[in-house]
Amino acid sequence: MHDSINFPSSIHSTSVEPPIIIRLENISKVYGTGNTEVKALSQVNLTIDKGEYCSIMGASGSGKSTAMNIIGCLDQPTSGRYYLDGVDVSHLDDTQLAGIRNVKIGFVFQQFHLLPQLTALENVMLPMVYAGISPQERRDRAMSALKRVGLENRQLNKPNQLSGGQQQRVAIARAIVNQPVLLLADEPTGALDSHTTAEVIGLFSQLNEEGITVVMVTHEPDVARLTKRIVWFRDGEVIHSYLTPEEMVKVATAPSA
Repeated sequence: MHDSINFPSSIHSTSVEPPIIIRLENISKVYGTGNTEVKALSQVNLTIDKGEYCSIMGASGSGKSTAMNIIGCLDQPTSGRYYLDGVDVSHLDDTQLAGIRNVKIGFVFQQFHLLPQLTALENVMLPMVYAGISPQERRDRAMSALKRVGLENRQLNKPNQLSGGQQQRVAIARAIVNQPVLLLADEPTGALDSHTTAEVIGLFSQLNEEGITVVMVTHEPDVARLTKRIVWFRDGEVIHSYLTPEEMVKVATAPSA
């Protein structure tokens, strides 16, 4: 693994390019055949570097959700190549993709998907059970993750004893506990009020500042503008691969062609 390589500090400089975490090369996704064929993605090329804080935007049907499913190894492209952290995952089987998801990607969804019968601590420990980590290390790492999201004092609470924002924080702790290379969030604030949304987005910003690569799919311009880079999809294509928040506002208010 490249993480084990230690470079002398003298090598590090502003000229060193960060590793590429996501590389999509000519990715297309087609559903159905013949008269029922729908091209969800068409020749998409996109790279996202380690340490970026990026949002993916676009109208309903633009292809952003399909792109997220492929980036998250939840679906496979019809054609093209997808490299995740340097590994070609384009045509792995379901078992291999499940292993990649558990180790490489932390997911945060609009619905929190916490198991109601488990405590916050037990929910955060769950991914490590599948990863084969020892019980003591599972507990230690889960407590550390809860502390990072400010919920170390809520470890014994079950989901119904937590607010929506707190439940999403538990979900974020669960997503980062396996130390993934990518935190992938799909409409993570869709079920939250504006105050709690600001808190959760602030947490994503904090995690990104600590070095975690964050990619968030959202339809909310007010959320996207708080990230550092916006990728804009339309009709299955990337029409803007690197928008600043200021540029995004102009695109969001411009009439469709």
